[in-house]
Amino acid sequence: MRQQILSRRALIVLLVGILSGLAPLPAAVAQTPRYGGELVFVVGSEMPSYDGHREETFGLMHPAGPHYSTLLRVDPADSTGTRIIGDLAESWTVSKDGLTYTFKIRRGVKFHDGSLLTARDIKATYDHIINPGPGGASPRKGQYAVVEAVEAADDQTLHFRLKHPSAGLLSSLASPWNFVYKADILAKDPRWYEKNIMGTGPFTFVEHVKGSHWVGKKFADYWDKGKPYLDSYRAIFIPNTGARVAAVRGERAMIEFRGFNPARRDDLLKAMGSKITAQESAWDCQLFATPNHERKPFDDPRVRRALTLAADRWEGSKYLSKITILRDVGGVQVPGTPYAASEGEMTRVAGFGKDIEASRKEARRLLREAGVPDGFSFVLTNRGLPEPYEPLAIWLIDQWRKIGLNATQRVLESAAWFGALRNGDFEVSIDGQCGYIVEPDLDLYKFLSTDRTDASYGRYVDRTLDSLYDRQARSRDPEERKKLIREFEKRLFDEQAHIIPTLFWYRVVPHNARVRGWTITPSHFLNTQLDMIWLAPE
Repeated sequence: MRQQILSRRALIVLLVGILSGLAPLPAAVAQTPRYGGELVFVVGSEMPSYDGHREETFGLMHPAGPHYSTLLRVDPADSTGTRIIGDLAESWTVSKDGLTYTFKIRRGVKFHDGSLLTARDIKATYDHIINPGPGGASPRKGQYAVVEAVEAADDQTLHFRLKHPSAGLLSSLASPWNFVYKADILAKDPRWYEKNIMGTGPFTFVEHVKGSHWVGKKFADYWDKGKPYLDSYRAIFIPNTGARVAAVRGERAMIEFRGFNPARRDDLLKAMGSKITAQESAWDCQLFATPNHERKPFDDPRVRRALTLAADRWEGSKYLSKITILRDVGGVQVPGTPYAASEGEMTRVAGFGKDIEASRKEARRLLREAGVPDGFSFVLTNRGLPEPYEPLAIWLIDQWRKIGLNATQRVLESAAWFGALRNGDFEVSIDGQCGYIVEPDLDLYKFLSTDRTDASYGRYVDRTLDSLYDRQARSRDPEERKKLIREFEKRLFDEQAHIIPTLFWYRVVPHNARVRGWTITPSHFLNTQLDMIWLAPE
C-alpha cells in the first residue's frame, strides 16, 4: 500500500506546485495504539557532538531527539508542519504590545535523573542557545536577536521579553533543536551536553556505539502519561545508501526518517508489496555552494556571480530529480509557500534565467574582468553522504567546467565537514539550510553576517543584508514583508552572490507498514521524539 500525504491547512494548499500529481487516499480507520516493541531505524550519518544547541545534522536529531523535550513543539499529527502546540509549556499568553510572552510550565515533569524540571531549567537552556559562552557555538542564536531577556518568575512561570514585536517568535521557540537541559549541569559545565545525554523526553539513553548503533528505552516517569508506546528504539548507523535501502527491504530496519529518492521508493514498493507504505511531502531543505570570502579569488563578487550564472538549475532539476531527492527550483523560501518568489520573479535573479548560454557568456566575461585565467582550479569541499551531496557536487563541477573553471572535490565525513565549515578550511564548500517550519525569520537567518550567526559559513559581513532581515522580521504587512524578502534574495544570490543556491529537496519516506502513528512533514527534523509511534502486529 502506498500512502500519500496531502495538506489539511492553507500552507500546503500553497505548495500545490510541489505536490502536484499526488492524490489523497481515504482516511484510515482509527486504530488503538498498541504498546510494546522496539522501533529499529537507519541513519546515514553520525554527529560531531551530542549538543542539540550546537549541531545541525539529522545524524544527531534522529537518534538523540527522543531523549529531550522542548518548550513548544510542532504538532506531530500535523502534516503541514506548522501547527504549534505546548510541550513543556502548558499554556502561554502575549501582552497587548507584543513585547512579553508568558509561559506556564507543566508541573511534575522529571529529568531522567529523577529531579524535577522548573522554569529555571528552561531559562538556562535559552540563555545557553542565545549566548553559548567561551568555546561554545550556537548556529541558531541569530533567531533570537529580538529577545531582550528570558526570566523565570517562579518555578512554573517563564517570560520572554522582546526588543520589538516578532511574528516569528513562537516558531523559533518551537525549534526541535532547543533540547531543554538541566540548569545545574549548565552552571557547572556549559559544554557537558556535548558528550553526555540527560533530558526529560520519552526515552532514556542506553548506549551509543560509534559506527554501529544508538539505543534508547522507555522512560517510565515521562510527563505525558500513557506515552511512549514503544518499549525502546534502536538507531543503526549505515552511511551507504544502498545498504540502508537493503536494511529496510530485508526488514532489519523499519524506516529511515530522512527518506530515499523516488527510484529507491519504487524499488522498495515493488519488492515488499503490502509490507511497506510510503509518505511524501515538500521539503524545507536546500543545498548551496558557499564560497569562502576570505580566500582569493572568491573575495570578488564578480567571481562568485560567475559561479552562480554557470549553473542551469531548470535543466538540472529534470535530471537530478530522477536520481536524487533534489527537485525544485526556488529562492530563499520553499516554492509555492506564502513568501516564496514566483517563477517569473526568480528568472530575474542571476543564475535563474532561462537562457543558459547568455548566462554563461556573462559568467566568462566576469571571470576575465576579475583576472581569473581560463582553466583556473579550485577545490570544492563536500560532505561524505552519497544522497544528495555526491551527485550534486558532480553536477556543479560539470556546470563550472562549461565556463572554464576546473573544480575538484574533497570529500569529508560529516564531523570533519562541519569542522571545515566552522573553521573556514575551504575555498568553496557544499553547505545547506534545512528548516523545521517554513517561516522567513527561520529560513533567512543563516545568511546574515558572520558576526550575527554562527551558521553563516561564507565569512562575510553585509550590513545591507542584515538590515533587510531585521526590517522584514518587524514588518506586520505581508506585502511589505514579501518586498523586503525579494530584496534580500536579490542581494544574497545576485548582487553579492554570497551563496550559490541549487535545488530544494523532495521528501519520500518508505517505511514498514507496521509503523503507525508517524506523520511526514516538510522537515526531517520534526517528529523525532517517537512518542506517537507504535507497532502493529506482524
